[in-house]
Amino acid sequence: MDDVLARFRVLIAPGLHNSGPEHWQSRWQRLFPWFERVGQDAWDQPDLSRWSARVDQVRGDDTRPTLIVAHSFGSLATVHSVARDPSGVAGVLLVAPADPDKFGVAAQLPQQALPVPSILVGSTSDPWMAAPRAELWARRWSSRFINGGPLGHINAESGLGDWPEGLETLYFLAEKAQNSRLTAG
Repeated sequence: MDDVLARFRVLIAPGLHNSGPEHWQSRWQRLFPWFERVGQDAWDQPDLSRWSARVDQVRGDDTRPTLIVAHSFGSLATVHSVARDPSGVAGVLLVAPADPDKFGVAAQLPQQALPVPSILVGSTSDPWMAAPRAELWARRWSSRFINGGPLGHINAESGLGDWPEGLETLYFLAEKAQNSRLTAG
């Protein structure tokens, strides 16, 4: 399965406070050292325009087809970036997005299908966005919705370790993106 991921550039887009060492995103970077992290200047200041611009900037550094694995506010920045310019992006995995209304950015996000394959994983016990709201945004963006069950905010506090179910979802997205590229090309 690693062969499927190796065909893509994989970007990790963390949320507030830059996913710590026990967060599944950080653990995935240790498992796959070639995964790259999108850095932000101010991890404690969620600014959609700035965070999205950083996603744009990092995406533009390479010509390989890219998968973006985003969490929380990083998901909102990723959606904002990809909706404006999908070039080079083969797919996005949005995990436990923060509720755009909590940050006052809902009007800045697309209300229609994303232009790339996408999967949104939500949780029934996420304090940052209730599962029904996550499912609503998934429908708006034509993202496949996966209800992960009671996983909290799907972060280090969720105790997921390497989160193998999430990796399986990423592999699924990579295969879907690969098949889309083959049929389009």
